[in-house]
Amino acid sequence: MLPHGFLDRVKAQLGTEYDAFLQSLERPRAVALRFRSKEQRALPFLGEPVPWEKLGYYYDPEARPGLHPFHEAGVYYLQEASAMAPVALLDPQPGERICDLCAAPGGKSTQIAGRLNGRGFLLANEIHPKRALILSRNMERMGVWNSLVTNETPARLAQKLPGYFHRVLVDAPCSGEGMFRKEEAAVTDWSEETVEMCAQRQKEILEAAAELLSPGGRMVYSTCTFAPNENEEQIADFLCRHGEFSLETVTVPGLTAGNDGMYHLWPHRYLGEGQFGAVLRKAGAPEIPETGAGENVPWKSWTTFAKELNISLPEGKPVAFGQNFYWASPEMPDLKGLKVLRPGLALGEERKGRFLPDHALALWLDTCGNVQDYDPEEKEIRDYLHGLVTPSEKKGWCLVTTGGKSIGWGKGDGTVLKNHYPKGLRR
Repeated sequence: MLPHGFLDRVKAQLGTEYDAFLQSLERPRAVALRFRSKEQRALPFLGEPVPWEKLGYYYDPEARPGLHPFHEAGVYYLQEASAMAPVALLDPQPGERICDLCAAPGGKSTQIAGRLNGRGFLLANEIHPKRALILSRNMERMGVWNSLVTNETPARLAQKLPGYFHRVLVDAPCSGEGMFRKEEAAVTDWSEETVEMCAQRQKEILEAAAELLSPGGRMVYSTCTFAPNENEEQIADFLCRHGEFSLETVTVPGLTAGNDGMYHLWPHRYLGEGQFGAVLRKAGAPEIPETGAGENVPWKSWTTFAKELNISLPEGKPVAFGQNFYWASPEMPDLKGLKVLRPGLALGEERKGRFLPDHALALWLDTCGNVQDYDPEEKEIRDYLHGLVTPSEKKGWCLVTTGGKSIGWGKGDGTVLKNHYPKGLRR
């Protein structure tokens, strides 16, 4: 039972398309996933590609790919197809500085990271602490190294980093009308008062986003709702206040802008849930991204460990939090005064002069000088994910892979591997 106020308004919005919209809500929802990189695998449950995301595919919902070892290895991210559209509109380019202002749980941030291809800098922010932790874990699982995860208010970030970013994504918290088919809670929580509350909050977030964006930069505003005062009216109001911004249309396969120049993904028109997007350009000369200089690693224990396993890091800079070592993008700004959860790639920590590698480092690596590979369909990898000792002839620290994809660390004695898969992730 959908709210009457919602139905009356949507009927006025859609006119003759209203019945087709209602019928689409009765159909099973389409589910999709997005690969981490171009090294896609011919998994048996994959279906048609998602038109606006070249690494996205629909899949058979009965396959339950979230339980496959490849999911734990970060080979793919389960992401609703329409939710991939905002990043397609943003079109991040390698080397740029990008801000995802409302980033949890991390689908769009990891999608942005994939497009950056290890170059440039991504700030992924989430204001709610528990959701920020989930965001941080997903960035780790997907092997993202050149990102900063923060738990800040948009206004605080705008004060700290005005004009710093070439592109900003505002996937704003909203009334969630586009999720009615997917989430029952979205229906029960809906009210006209909630829509108005969300619209006011979105207005404040947009003000911060405008301050964060550099001259000549692109901003994408998106929601998963159909409410005009959260969508097209929100944008119209923003443009009235900000003469330095203009609305743009961009070319993305499979997406068509409406007569208002904005993107409306209704479930009877597209194979996915509801989504709205608007592309905005800030006036001024575009800034050319700087390359940034690398720095030497000052940690002796890490240097010894990396040499033994033949690990090399990309261009970046070291960050130390106590005994914990991170490797960050050279574009990362001063962190003083910010609530930081993850300042880059967690390399590991030093204990009694010895280096203990972090799980994040394993997920980022493609390979190293000591690798134990287990078949993704066999008992050994299931035992490993349960935290059990597994057979191996390897000695010392060893990167554990499944089907050639890294999934964690082990330490061998020539007969078995001592398990170093994180206890909180074990099945």
